[in-house]
Amino acid sequence: MAEHSGFEEFYTGTRHRLIMYLYAMTGDRAEAQDAAQEAYVRAWQRWSTVSSYDNPEAWVRTVGQRLCLNHWRKARNRIGAYLRHGTGPDADPPSENTVALISALKQLSVAERQAVAMHHLMDLSVAEVAAQTGVPVNTIKTRLARGRRALAGLLDEDAPEEYAHA
Repeated sequence: MAEHSGFEEFYTGTRHRLIMYLYAMTGDRAEAQDAAQEAYVRAWQRWSTVSSYDNPEAWVRTVGQRLCLNHWRKARNRIGAYLRHGTGPDADPPSENTVALISALKQLSVAERQAVAMHHLMDLSVAEVAAQTGVPVNTIKTRLARGRRALAGLLDEDAPEEYAHA
């Protein structure tokens, strides 16, 4: 712990100035706080060296400023890529069947919905679903059967009333 001696006092005495400086540089308080946090983490990791500098605060300020510049460069590159390539084609709205399925799935219990989604949408076997959820295989089979029965009733307008509320 001796290698970090004095860091807490340094941090407490300089954090407000650094955040205000980075905020003034970026115009974004959250970005300034993130960069300051990362700069202090790096200073803490190298504190035995940084503390021996004539002005450790200048070192932390430089690291924080470089982090912000890197953020700006990445944003500029994203904008450039967007301008060159644009966005992909707009996705079609979901079909009526998709909306009906999602609506019906929401009406299942969480356990049934999980079993149905993992088995039918992710193509996992019953044994794989059981292993990943930590539930016995027979319990998964029961959840699948109940879930399917409930979905059949919810998705089929002509289904008998007894299945609609399964």
